[in-house]
Amino acid sequence: MNAPNGRLMIMAGGTGGHVFPALAVAHALRAQNTDVTWLGTHRGLEARVVPANGFDIEWISIEGLRGKGALSWLAAPLNIVRAMWQSAGAIRRVKPDCVLGMGGFVAGPGGLVARLMGKPLIVHEQNAVAGLTNRYLAKIANRVLSGFPAVVGLPGSAIWVGNPVRKSIQPPAESGNLVADRKPRVLVLGGSQGAYSFNMHLPRAIAAQPDLPDVWHQCGVGNEAEVALRYREAGVSAKITEFIEDMAAAYEWADLLVCRAGAMTIAECCAAAKPALFIPYPYSAGDHQLINAQTLVRAGAATVIDNTEIAKPAMAIALTELLGDRQRLQSMGQAAYKLHKPDALKDVVAVCREMIDA
Repeated sequence: MNAPNGRLMIMAGGTGGHVFPALAVAHALRAQNTDVTWLGTHRGLEARVVPANGFDIEWISIEGLRGKGALSWLAAPLNIVRAMWQSAGAIRRVKPDCVLGMGGFVAGPGGLVARLMGKPLIVHEQNAVAGLTNRYLAKIANRVLSGFPAVVGLPGSAIWVGNPVRKSIQPPAESGNLVADRKPRVLVLGGSQGAYSFNMHLPRAIAAQPDLPDVWHQCGVGNEAEVALRYREAGVSAKITEFIEDMAAAYEWADLLVCRAGAMTIAECCAAAKPALFIPYPYSAGDHQLINAQTLVRAGAATVIDNTEIAKPAMAIALTELLGDRQRLQSMGQAAYKLHKPDALKDVVAVCREMIDA
């Protein structure tokens, strides 16, 4: 067996928006015979998907304080010191040539300790507003990469590389797949847990359309029966699925996306050249989903409606304006693709390679 072509430690945890782009980087570097180890927690998504993808993981104990009570805040200094001690032990065992932080609370103590131990640190921020962890790490990192062209909270030296997306997501083979003699197709994406407001109110908004579209609604685990009933009661025939395994096929099918505005959803919209009606999650840290969405709105690739409007006539009106103008939908999709960074994965890997080989 060949000797490893360098060692990288990836710090990314909590949600899919951090973990899945980091996994794409991990797989690409492993293909170059780089030894990749993860730093994560038992509580985040990484605990399940990282070992399932064949990567070793070092564990630390850390969690966020947002929304927590006074006791959690009082215990925070001790917990941070413990996490830093655990991170130092992991770095001593793994001996990485470079450390890549892609967000989540795990990256804070890990990134700080890595720099204290003289390890090169790369930070990648997926959103248009940097999370608290990345704001601090960006000040001490050797390289700062971003998923959006301008990111609140990052230094001007940050390099816009985009967000890595799965290779299977591609724009339509033709200039667009809006066919005049069929119904428009609406893909509703509520995330793996579903979006309660989407499930509750979108069936009525869709039922109010002058010409009913075809609908594919991803409703989240455990919600299929209830959402199917709501569509039936609204008189709308819709395909309801808890989870979509083949997102590339779903994007290919759709003419319009109705979705939240997480960084990876937006990156996939752009890669698939699809117009979107974004309904940003109202409790995202720093309102980053709204700011994510506004990047596409300014480019003419999307429209935005507030979550509070989803149960009101404004939602149905927004859908009618979009679905009634196929040329506009096609133009929006083309504008979205102009924001796509097809070399995002290659560029992140290249920076990692540069730091590993330095």
